[in-house]
Amino acid sequence: MLRLKCLVGVVLLGTGMVVAGCKSAPELTPTQALALVQSKYDQSPGTGVDILVDDTGMRQGIAAKLWERTTIYPNKYWADFKLTDTGKKAVKLPGGGDMIQWRPAGLDDKNYAYRMTTIAENHLKARDMGDLQDEMVPGADTAKSGKFTESVNLIGVPDTLQDIAHHPGNRLSAKRQADFTYEGGAWKLHSIQ
Repeated sequence: MLRLKCLVGVVLLGTGMVVAGCKSAPELTPTQALALVQSKYDQSPGTGVDILVDDTGMRQGIAAKLWERTTIYPNKYWADFKLTDTGKKAVKLPGGGDMIQWRPAGLDDKNYAYRMTTIAENHLKARDMGDLQDEMVPGADTAKSGKFTESVNLIGVPDTLQDIAHHPGNRLSAKRQADFTYEGGAWKLHSIQ
């Protein structure tokens, strides 16, 4: 009788382990996680890139014929610049229109920058997914999270604007965290923060 009870206990324990093993999620690799994030970015609408144009960038834009100066004010450091036809195909201004109102605080103001947005709309790029960690996500039995780098995409943006985008003050990438959940037999992207 004792042997029978032990045998039944072993069978039940073995069955429980098999059932529990079937419910465990397959491993999520950083490469797979990165593909899930990039897929989300590729399915989202493309966006233009915000670029801060400093004094050097203004000069580069004039040389590239993206804008031209129309007015210089008596203080010699305020000016108005009009987008050329080439410039209108490359950027949009925050208030609309085609006039850049350059208004630094003084002649030596190196911190002044004018924000504009590229016309070319691209999808963000995900790269450099770090190691994945177990995570707790409300409503999910199994979850992971990982940090990655999110970068803007400058494809189709004129070379001069790409160069200006690399000036100080512009942010072309950021660290983000993605959460993944195991649902319906597959890993899915839950959120990006």
